[in-house]
Amino acid sequence: MTAMSMHSPALALAPNGDGFWRKSLAASLAVALHGAVAVALMLGWSTERPRVDAPRVMHTQLVVLPAPAPEPVAAALPEPVVIPVPTKPTVDPQVQAQKLEKAALARKRVEEKKLEQQQRMATEQRNRELEQQRLSQARAAAEKARAPVPAPTPAFDSRQYQPLSKAAPDYPERALDKNIEGDCSVEYTVNTQGHVENPKVLDGCHPLFIRPSLAAANTFRYQPRIVDGKAVAVPAVRNTFHYRIK
Repeated sequence: MTAMSMHSPALALAPNGDGFWRKSLAASLAVALHGAVAVALMLGWSTERPRVDAPRVMHTQLVVLPAPAPEPVAAALPEPVVIPVPTKPTVDPQVQAQKLEKAALARKRVEEKKLEQQQRMATEQRNRELEQQRLSQARAAAEKARAPVPAPTPAFDSRQYQPLSKAAPDYPERALDKNIEGDCSVEYTVNTQGHVENPKVLDGCHPLFIRPSLAAANTFRYQPRIVDGKAVAVPAVRNTFHYRIK
């Protein structure tokens, strides 16, 4: 774009002096105006009315950034701990045998003490039982002493216990043929009905006289023996049979 110089006819016709300065001033203003227009055109100035753009909205968002982690400080490594490894001690056979012997002796002493304690307890229990028995006997003796003493009963002699009926035994024929004589004693029990029970032949009886003696003893009948109002059996009653040839 070329700048144009415009000269006013009025200024050209004016005389020198003030008119010259005026012309110079007007020319300067014209040059300045043209220069400003040229600069504006160069900078993109347009005579059109500029468009009004919609206002732009700026959205902001508050972002909280985490605080930076502190750099790890290299800690001082602890000194390694040395753990001693237990070693299996060597056992002396002699020492081990002594320990076993001491343990056996200790067990034996414990068993002996236990046995002694049991024996002592048994002895004490037996002494208590004997003491109770002695006290019971003493009380019984005292009660018996206070009770009336009955009159003594005369002793019973089985030899005087004679049967109510008795039959003589049969003489064995073989003994008669051989002229054999002798005695035979038989012992038995008389029951509460006065009958003979369990007769048996005593020593010294000839074999030929055994059977007839037992048969004769079974036929005996006695008066039952009465003691304190009750019939009682009489043991060890004896009878001797005499075998004689007339």
